[in-house]
Amino acid sequence: MRGGSHPSESPAPIPGQGPAVPGGLRRRDGLRGLIRYVQTRDQNGADVMAQALRGRDREQAVLDRLLDEVRAGDSRVLVLRGEAGVGKTVLLDYVQERAPDCRVVRAAGVESEMELAFAVLHQLCAPLVNSVERLPDPQSDALSTAFGLGAGTAPDRYTVGLAVLGLLSEVAEEQPLICLVDDAQWLDQASAQALAFVARRLLAESVAMVFSLREPGEDQDLSGLPELTVTGLSDADARALLESVVPGRLDERVQDRIVAETRGNPLALVELTRGLTAAELAGGFGRPDTRPLANRLEQSFHRQLRSLPDETQLLLLTVAAEPVGDAALLRRASEQLGISAGAALPAESSGLIEFGAQVRFRHPLVRAAAYRAASSPDRRRVHSALAEVTDPDADPGRRAWHRAYAAVGPEESVANELERSASQAHGRVRYRRRTALRRRAGSVERTAAGQGGPAPGPDCLPPQPRE
Repeated sequence: MRGGSHPSESPAPIPGQGPAVPGGLRRRDGLRGLIRYVQTRDQNGADVMAQALRGRDREQAVLDRLLDEVRAGDSRVLVLRGEAGVGKTVLLDYVQERAPDCRVVRAAGVESEMELAFAVLHQLCAPLVNSVERLPDPQSDALSTAFGLGAGTAPDRYTVGLAVLGLLSEVAEEQPLICLVDDAQWLDQASAQALAFVARRLLAESVAMVFSLREPGEDQDLSGLPELTVTGLSDADARALLESVVPGRLDERVQDRIVAETRGNPLALVELTRGLTAAELAGGFGRPDTRPLANRLEQSFHRQLRSLPDETQLLLLTVAAEPVGDAALLRRASEQLGISAGAALPAESSGLIEFGAQVRFRHPLVRAAAYRAASSPDRRRVHSALAEVTDPDADPGRRAWHRAYAAVGPEESVANELERSASQAHGRVRYRRRTALRRRAGSVERTAAGQGGPAPGPDCLPPQPRE
């Protein structure tokens, strides 16, 4: 693997954090930290990379063959299926690092953006937008309208699909193109349909499309495409990973129980042992827990969040409530909430989030934990601040949306603002955004009329209006 793709600094040992794992990586850095560490250090890099991809020889062989075929002029599609934390994202990282001679574009689905039409397609194609002008006018106009780059009537899905197929083919004429789409279970419907349309029509354009999709779940749009199921690690590989992240020596019976309960899931092996004392690790893996693995991982992240200062937890809640990740917008909201600049330091040190031009949680379940763990008053306070700093001219729908989730009682003005935003939706802001805004307006109107209605509870992340 080559350095420079992710310019993060090498983690330095911190006194009092216990024994270091191989290569100087701290236990708190987790499985993804293994990858990041390799990308910033040459010394011991091969050993650390082997650790991150331990037990993945079969998957690596399939992905290497896919890259070889794309370099030879063919096109290939692959859907990686597996449960949360099994290592699908790490395999996408592997593809990216193994393709220095190819152009790589990448996007990821976000649960709260499933109502934003073309959100993931825009992520994926934004680096290629300069090539849109090479397309036939109808296709160029369709993409420009879908991405908000030009005015016009809402393009039909067939034309958008053809336009994306043409765009990828044009770019691949210069250099093989690798398209990586993570968390495809959270694709907005418009993006899912367009990407599936393209995936089924690729032939010999030197284009690869690799999706990661969480199981259990159903995704009709990607069904029928070539698949590779990513399962848990073998017992031997799971034990080796566990030994690398848990300080000290584990009793073999304790080790066996942890491996059995996590079913060899790499993220679970790393995360579920966080916060457990040496006595707990020596005596067993706590009481038996029959919750689904994703819920158990979220509880692990929840424990880590609760150890952070209150101000830092409020900052993470703000980021969770506005998943666009716009650093400038979040900075304004933080100032509105009176959050100091220093609040970000504990969050970054914990490894739960990365701050840059875009702000990103290290795993979608961290975002879910940050939002669901917050009290209703704190959620309303954060949504109110986000509404206050969102430009009412540039994005009236999103501002109205945040105002709706900040409402605590009868708010006829909020319902009216939502309805106005829905009525103004046209062009790229089409039917589904109008539907989402009017549904929320109806909820606020019922509350104002004393009829009750759905409100964002602790088990519900706020959906966002589809753009």
